[in-house]
Amino acid sequence: MALLRPIEFDPALPINGRREEIARAVAAHPAVIVCGETGSGKTTQIPKILLEMGRAEAGLIGHTQPRRIAARSVAARIAEELKTELGGLVGYKVRFGERVGRGTAIKVMTDGILLAETQGDRMLSAYGTIVIDEAHERSLNIDFLLGFLKRLLEGRRDLRLVITSATIDADRFSRHFGGAPVIEVSGRLYPVEVRYRAVEGDAEDTTRDEEEDALADAVEEACREGPGDVLVFLPGEREIREAQAVLGRRLRGAEILPLYARLPVAEQDRVFRPGRERRIVLATNVAETSLTVPRIRYVVDTGLARVKRYSYRSKVEQLKVEDVSQASANQRAGRCGRLADGVCLRLYSEEDFGRRPRFSDPELLRSSLAAVILRALSLELGKVEDFPFLDPPSGRAIADGYALLAELGAVAADRELTPIGRELARLPLDPRVGRMLIAARDEGCLEQLLVIGAALSVQDARVRPLERAQAADERHARFADERSDVLALLKLWKAQAAGAAR
Repeated sequence: MALLRPIEFDPALPINGRREEIARAVAAHPAVIVCGETGSGKTTQIPKILLEMGRAEAGLIGHTQPRRIAARSVAARIAEELKTELGGLVGYKVRFGERVGRGTAIKVMTDGILLAETQGDRMLSAYGTIVIDEAHERSLNIDFLLGFLKRLLEGRRDLRLVITSATIDADRFSRHFGGAPVIEVSGRLYPVEVRYRAVEGDAEDTTRDEEEDALADAVEEACREGPGDVLVFLPGEREIREAQAVLGRRLRGAEILPLYARLPVAEQDRVFRPGRERRIVLATNVAETSLTVPRIRYVVDTGLARVKRYSYRSKVEQLKVEDVSQASANQRAGRCGRLADGVCLRLYSEEDFGRRPRFSDPELLRSSLAAVILRALSLELGKVEDFPFLDPPSGRAIADGYALLAELGAVAADRELTPIGRELARLPLDPRVGRMLIAARDEGCLEQLLVIGAALSVQDARVRPLERAQAADERHARFADERSDVLALLKLWKAQAAGAAR
């Protein structure tokens, strides 16, 4: 689909002041690193710069985001700026949703989608340019893609790679890609004032009531600053529900909205349609990068997030509440100050901020490597220990991953894939869940295990709102099974299916 009008660039966005330099670098180098403050315009303007310089003629401009909600909203924003309908010149593809047409030139997707496409097209031949956005998140998918693309660039001289983030170690990324040029974009539309509002007393002795009061006080302080909405960062869904109850008692005349990954799409979309009332948006780190909630003037940051960590001893992954890194804290502060001067209230001290690690731990270094090894073997990328990861995993982590795959029957003694391993590699699931499904097929109980496997692959589908906890417990008790919690999930599914059939 050809553009019927020239591409417009907002001169107020700092990234557009470096437009020609970025275009020259992309034309001359296989990989380019673009760093710029949150709010400088990287996410929306770089695809437009690539489109303007004619990169769509070489193939799709692929643009990855860490999360589905961000991919959809970024695609909608770029389409709006290009004055075209979503699904036409600009499309998106996420798990369970796709709006891509024949004339699509810019395809926004999650990094997991792009990684999945490598299985059917090893050379990613549909793409002429790939943008890895928010590279600082360092998820398993991002790290695997960075290694895969490093090798792919050696075989595809026509491919161009652009890596962007506000908070990455640019020199390290540059060295990884053979001295790729780094373009630093300084400045943002409006300044952000950071204030520290630590809870009084020893953090270990702080009560829940004191934490809730500190949060409410910070939100009220933000509201006194002037008009505009408030974005509050909390570690998880439970904390969001609790904060909703507290703020609902303390604030009048404000709309309080939750925002987290498993919230239904219709509920997520509410945050993008501001009304007359001031809004208090309570979000997990889904709102930390790329996703721009409109009309935000103030940020309240608890400094916490739920982080997945794998235990080599127990072989179990856990979600732990931990302090975010300095990079994540700065990303959060950058969510305001896009419409006018912003204020970020941090519910911890400046000394605490200074003690935090500069960057977040890559997911690769805190996860089971079984799925990574399985994918590397299926794509015939050689030994995972030789794969060009930005941060190579330890020998212990690699040995643990191989041991789990051997236990599942996915690899043989020579560390090559077995027939079961090849089947597992085609399933976009945790290898343990995938192995359950293969066994269920052979044992004649696939219908039941599909339900159980799906339930184990997502967060608990059972909702327990704080204000209706007792009623929720009573409803959930109807499906309890003394033999197994897993059977309770199966009973819940059957009841839901029966209700839908009526």
